[in-house]
Amino acid sequence: MRKLTGAVLATLLSSTLVSAGPVDDELVINNETEIVTRTAAPAHVADVLDEVMSGWLFRGTETRAMEMDDFDNPGMIFVEQAEEQWNTADGSEGKSCADCHGASTEMAGVRPVYPKYNEEAGEVRTLEMQVNDCRENRMGAEKWKYTGGDMVNMTALLASVSRGMPVDIAIDGPAQSTWEQGKDLYYTRTGLLELSCANCHEDNYGNMIRADHLSQGQINGFPTYRLKNTKIGRASCRERV
Repeated sequence: MRKLTGAVLATLLSSTLVSAGPVDDELVINNETEIVTRTAAPAHVADVLDEVMSGWLFRGTETRAMEMDDFDNPGMIFVEQAEEQWNTADGSEGKSCADCHGASTEMAGVRPVYPKYNEEAGEVRTLEMQVNDCRENRMGAEKWKYTGGDMVNMTALLASVSRGMPVDIAIDGPAQSTWEQGKDLYYTRTGLLELSCANCHEDNYGNMIRADHLSQGQINGFPTYRLKNTKIGRASCRERV
């Protein structure tokens, strides 16, 4: 069994660390959209993982079933709200998202490539940054709060139309330095317990810490509905925990 390398956490929770591996199950949404939940690890993580696995495989039976049907998935309520926003004109230009981009389904394939280097801006942009760029410079509308409900809902809508597509984020070229900074953060011990992200999500995925079943921390499914919070949450919300 993998053991926590954070000595303090190991001492505090040694009696509650229990092995419980990922389930052997397949995710098909609405009986039509197949989602890859496990695959061979890409080269940049192959030295620490044999395969990458979706967090879905580490959830309970009822939670997994909820994601398999949009009617049962409470997160889709927020996606529907974003769909209304997509088609609503806003700002001094009197434009909606649809006026430039067409139906939201035309955005299939956008979410899987973000964060993405923007050559004109000379920076790596998240999808949220790009949404606000459109709002400010094309619609003449106020920027949304980066972590606000409107933004989370919109990115959830854009993610929903790309379900089943592979994540394809460029981490080389002009984006490489940003990726390296993220890698440093991922492996840096911090906080009162002096743990890094990797201590849980690489060293201990599959284990239970009390009621928390540790996954590999793959964030391809975000934004996602959290039963505990009764709303959609961004990946950064989990990173702050």
